[in-house]
Amino acid sequence: MRTKKGVILLPDTGYIQVHAYAGNGYIPLQDVSIAVSASDGTVIALRLTDRSGRIDPISIPVPDRAESLTPNPTEIPFATVNLTARLRDYEQIFVDDVQIFPGVVTDQELALIPLSELPESRNKSETFLTSRQNL
Repeated sequence: MRTKKGVILLPDTGYIQVHAYAGNGYIPLQDVSIAVSASDGTVIALRLTDRSGRIDPISIPVPDRAESLTPNPTEIPFATVNLTARLRDYEQIFVDDVQIFPGVVTDQELALIPLSELPESRNKSETFLTSRQNL
């Protein structure tokens, strides 16, 4: 069994961990609401960041690792999740199609911008799309 920071990594499970910080200075943000959802919108987990701006890894069901050992264009050997990050007085962030692989902790960095730094013409939310791996 492999471990990462006290988490036992199971070969048939993937994990996601988030680090949220103020984009203007890489300052950790506490109490950021993090929602992890499946592609169909089903909520998998809701967490708040700790004082270091992190959440503990969340386990995500993933396809069997064996599916990634032989190329097959019709099968995707990873799971995808969507993230939403919210904190009062900060830009809201959406990250779509974060790829989760078996036995791996996916670290997602989230740089939240204080709304006081956004010009009036800018949106108060931002969406990031993750390109799929060409496996």
